[in-house]
Parts: sequence; structure tokens; C-alpha cells
Amino acid sequence: MRVTAQPAYVLHTQAWRETSLLVEAFTRDFGRVGLVARGVRGARKRLSRSALEPLQALRLDWSGRGELQTLGAAEPDGLPCALRGDRLLSALYVNELMVRLTARNDANAWLFGRYAALLADLPVVPAPGWRLRCFERDLMTALGYAMQLDTVADTGAPVAAAAWYDYVPEQGPVAAGAAAQGVRLRGSALLALANAGDTPPGAEDLAALRRLMRMLIVNLAGRRGLESWRVLAESARVN
Repeated sequence: MRVTAQPAYVLHTQAWRETSLLVEAFTRDFGRVGLVARGVRGARKRLSRSALEPLQALRLDWSGRGELQTLGAAEPDGLPCALRGDRLLSALYVNELMVRLTARNDANAWLFGRYAALLADLPVVPAPGWRLRCFERDLMTALGYAMQLDTVADTGAPVAAAAWYDYVPEQGPVAAGAAAQGVRLRGSALLALANAGDTPPGAEDLAALRRLMRMLIVNLAGRRGLESWRVLAESARVN
């Protein structure tokens, strides 16, 4: 198979053999793909390593068969993503999330569009944490784990903004009981995530949604969680 000028973003790279890189790329029409960039690290480079930095919009050519195919060309497709500090760490967290949770060769053009929109938003939005929560929700939907946010799991009643709920993995929100299950949060937080507007919820609801998404991601990624969480926590302590 030969693919040309495919819209893509590099999610992760690692050294392979003496002069090459293994590249995990997220593409519009093929989902996450594994590519070998040969000769990137040698004296006689076939491709520029800088062209394979994460978070840049690219057009990729590749060919071959099997789980790993050969990268032929990588060309910029727009201006580089200008991210610094915690916003850069947030974007790298999303990349780790994509590598850990998505399957190779599972195309989803809608999720590709959501990923591209997130990278465009992160440098400029006043509340990047809210954008991360919305993307995590979209990723759950793309993976087949769409969240139940506006109806109560065991009764089917509408979620009430002023009421308290326990969000139980693989079930959804249930009325808060004496013993907390899962993550406890107000209905206003659930409804905010269901609507996913530009205006973020209040600080208390946003913090509760962060705990909720972390619980759900751990259920998918395993107890070890994500390295990005530890890096972001360390950055918060330093700053």
C-alpha cells in the first residue's frame, strides 16, 4: 500500500536501530499508524528529524504492509503549534492519551478533527483544562465508551443541576448515597460536560470533572495511569 499527502500529526517518536525513528502518527483517514523513519539520525539524513516533532500539522507519505510501514516524506501543513509551559504539557498529555488508548489503523476522521481543533485552541483559550475535559469526553465517545451525562443511570430521569450524583464506571450517574461510589459531583458539572459550550463550569465543578475523567481513563489505561499526570503534577508544585 502507498499513501501520499495524508493529513497527520506525530504523537510520539523513539530511536530505532542506529539511524532511524519509530513514529506513532495520528492520521485523518487511517487513524493511528506506526511508521519507520529510516536514516533520520544519521550523517546522511533522508528526512529532517525536526519535521517529525509532535504537534505539527503534517502531510505524510508512506508505503508498505503490516504493523509498521516505511515513512517516505513529511511536509509541514501550516504553521507550527505555538505552545509553552503547562499548555505544552497538556498537549503532550493528549498525545500520550492517544497512544495509550487508541488502536492502530482504526480510522476516525471526526476524532482527527477534534484533535486538530484542540491543538488550535490550547494556545489561546483562557481555560485549557475545560478544553481537555471536552476532548477526553470526545475520545471516550470515539472509543465506544460514550458517557451518560444528562440522565440518571438507574432511573432514566433527567440529571438535575442542583442534585448530587455518584458517577459509577460502566454505569453512569446515580443519586448520591451515604457511601460514595466512583466520583461524587453535582449535576451541574455533568450537564456542563454534556453541553460542552465555550464557557467552562465553575472551579468546583471543573475540579470534579477532572477527577471523573481521571477515574474513567485509569479504568481503560490501567492503574499505572499516564506519565503525563506525574509531569503535570510536578510542574504544578514547582510553579
